[in-house]
Amino acid sequence: MRPYFFFLIILSFLSCNDEPTQDVQINIIPVPAELAISKGHFKLNGFKTFYIDESFNELKFVFNQLANFRESESKNGADLKLHFDKSLAAEAYSIKIEEDEMNIRASDSKGMFYGLMTFRQLVDQHPLKIPCLEIKDQAHFKYRGMHLDVARHFYPVDFVKQYIDLLAYYKFNYFHWHLTEDQGWRIEIKKYPKLQEVAAYREETLIGHYTDQPHQFDGKKYGGYYTQEEIKEVVAYAESRQITVIPEIEMPGHSLAALSAYPELACSRGPFKAATKWGVFEHVYCPTETTFQFLEDVIDEVIALFPGPYIHIGGDECPKTSWKESDFCQQLIKHKNLKDEHGLQSYFIQRMEKYINSKGKSIIGWDEILEGGLAPNATVMSWRGVEGGIEAANAKHDVIMTPTSHCYFDYYQSTSQKEPLAIGGYLPLEKVYRFDPIPAELDEEAREYILGAQGNVWTEYMPSQEQVIYMAFPRAMALSEVLWSYPSERDYGDFVARVESQINQWDAKGVKMANHLYEIKLEMESIGGGVVRVKSKPLPVGCALAMQDSLGNYRKDGVFNMTGPSTFRVMQGNEFKGEELRLNPSAHLAFGSKVSLKYPPHSKYEGFGATSLVNGISANPKAYSGNEWLGFDGKDMVLSIDLGSVKELSYGSIEFFNSPDSWIYPPTEVMVEAAADEENYFPILQKKVKESSNKHMVVELPLRTFEARYLRVRARNHGMIKSGQGEGNPAWLFVGEVVL
Repeated sequence: MRPYFFFLIILSFLSCNDEPTQDVQINIIPVPAELAISKGHFKLNGFKTFYIDESFNELKFVFNQLANFRESESKNGADLKLHFDKSLAAEAYSIKIEEDEMNIRASDSKGMFYGLMTFRQLVDQHPLKIPCLEIKDQAHFKYRGMHLDVARHFYPVDFVKQYIDLLAYYKFNYFHWHLTEDQGWRIEIKKYPKLQEVAAYREETLIGHYTDQPHQFDGKKYGGYYTQEEIKEVVAYAESRQITVIPEIEMPGHSLAALSAYPELACSRGPFKAATKWGVFEHVYCPTETTFQFLEDVIDEVIALFPGPYIHIGGDECPKTSWKESDFCQQLIKHKNLKDEHGLQSYFIQRMEKYINSKGKSIIGWDEILEGGLAPNATVMSWRGVEGGIEAANAKHDVIMTPTSHCYFDYYQSTSQKEPLAIGGYLPLEKVYRFDPIPAELDEEAREYILGAQGNVWTEYMPSQEQVIYMAFPRAMALSEVLWSYPSERDYGDFVARVESQINQWDAKGVKMANHLYEIKLEMESIGGGVVRVKSKPLPVGCALAMQDSLGNYRKDGVFNMTGPSTFRVMQGNEFKGEELRLNPSAHLAFGSKVSLKYPPHSKYEGFGATSLVNGISANPKAYSGNEWLGFDGKDMVLSIDLGSVKELSYGSIEFFNSPDSWIYPPTEVMVEAAADEENYFPILQKKVKESSNKHMVVELPLRTFEARYLRVRARNHGMIKSGQGEGNPAWLFVGEVVL
């Protein structure tokens, strides 16, 4: 895989018409491999003609989106010529814009389509005249995917097409269509009509967040499904845009909707109902001959509708409770000489893979399919981190990277309290842009098995089409550049400038994407002496962070010392951009102290590091998103604090997030030690933490009055989850402000 060097070219020049000197900015996403701008423009006034080589006749529809272009019967004199050029690599293209004509070249339909998408971006941004330029470009990764879950919330065919159009515009080539789930079955299967009559509908839907207690419901029947004719229509639509559709038919877990229609497929007796809330459910497919016959019949109809090479079979989050309690399953484990229920899941997946392979297709599964033994020809989607992808690549299996840390677009993208309800987590645009799908741990041979990556859009909290677009974009733009261009050096400021242009362009067309480009994102470091040093993460080109002083004036020093309430703004020249950010840190003895952590938080929830715990700002009590919560996966939180001098202490408190349904548990106990010299620590407190129904827990630490300079605070992780959601997995520990 060869790296492309990414650059944004802005040139000042005197045009061929002696126009005033001007800046030309080419805001293409994903950025081309090579881009050179020259003097002059091609004017787009009036009708323009295009001539297309007959090899690309199926792409004429693209000109429906290009106003004022008409087909020319003759190549001579056409303003835009689309050429077949066998010298170019597969899927590559070149564009040359001159003052008197424009040319796009490619050796296949994919390359020409990508060239046309770049040309569309040029026309959208320069509707009057396109700068003279030359582009040479091709994709880096083979798999450039986006996902859409239509099972939690259902969207009409017209919207699915709109979504595909957006993917095509940014050169994605795979659309992962998540069609079945606990909450609804969305694809017509003619042999099993109850799937669309019963499984496609749920009685009602959860209101608010899953972690809100008690659960509230809307009392409205909800559902829908796509007919096979509609499926064919969408698949053909995507295919014309060089996008392969991958259907996902979940198995053996996430199958409650199917069981509501055909309860005989479960290990336990029904009746079952399609889920009305989110999460993971115990009732899953039982590995009987009846179940396998059902799934094989379903797959037969699915394969007939989807000509692509892959069938996604899920394989994730399959509780083993019903299998453990089933005499049939226990006998099957013994009969097949399987180690345990994980081995039974592997048997299930491998049996279905063998059947799907016999039909000329390959399977994709989430990284749980590694458990108990990987199916021989399976492609792994690594979502619980990159570790599953590393394991699969080292075993010479194809891998698609889609870790929650960088690719889950259902996570919050802003720390603003104004954001619409989301599942949790925090994934800002910049973090997506910094994603590298190839883990450094892989050697050269194993790296070749990383096909690419995918952005996932799970829709528990996206009831409307508008919210899907808001959550997916512009983060999908960042992923598109990672996968198409794979820039070795990434200037986020330049990327933001291009994103801003694109967002404004779509906004004018009525497509509302999230715009947090001027949102203030800080870096903080507690440096001691009651001071937290603050600076801004990258801002759009020409912008700077400013802090209000005591006289009400704003200073653009770049780095600021926060010692109390502070107000920040983004400034472009002398103009304010975006909203102000007001921070009101509470004063306590640990505020601004030098701190360190024995164990680092998980990279998905690392906030400002140890500074998040002593910057005086309470964590969000409703969600574990943002920079004030630090998340520890299966680890204790051990915080060392240097107060700077010996001080008298008598009280403390620590914030914890409590959401067992999200695998997040408070600590079992909190311990405090103190020292005057950083070596001779003595115990101060050991407190058991009681169970609570509160999502936001503040554990008080009634310390006996003592003097110390150094403290060590340990919050002991809950450990392995014994039952319920996440059973058998290590618990998460989320820690907020530590007050002394």
